[in-house]
Amino acid sequence: MKYKDGEKRITYVLDQDLCVTKFLSLVNAVWPGEYHEQFTKEAIQKTLNITAWDDKELVGCVRILTDGYFFGTITEILIRPDYQGRKIGKHLMEIAWKQSPTSLFIGAQPGKEHFFEKLGYTKSIQSFQKKKQRK
Repeated sequence: MKYKDGEKRITYVLDQDLCVTKFLSLVNAVWPGEYHEQFTKEAIQKTLNITAWDDKELVGCVRILTDGYFFGTITEILIRPDYQGRKIGKHLMEIAWKQSPTSLFIGAQPGKEHFFEKLGYTKSIQSFQKKKQRK
């Protein structure tokens, strides 16, 4: 399924065959680091992926992890820094809401809460984490 964002030449795609190389390029633009390609491929195959493209360049992605009935969470929303402020994140979140079979939960990074509140998300349960070293 494709959605067009007319003036900005951004195409939004429900992307179950997301290219791991392009995804890792986006991830590194937002969260520089070393990521294992095969583990990343396995991870993106387990989520509903909605992507934003400027021609052949992946400029944004939102991933939904869901059981299809009880629970859905947005694992991350990523927008290339040079594309931020163009409402790409807003459009990705709107498509995610339409495509999700469940209610959605997301843990907002500090300082980003207002973005989600503007989209109609309300503060919910407190989140906690216990980190493991990534492989």
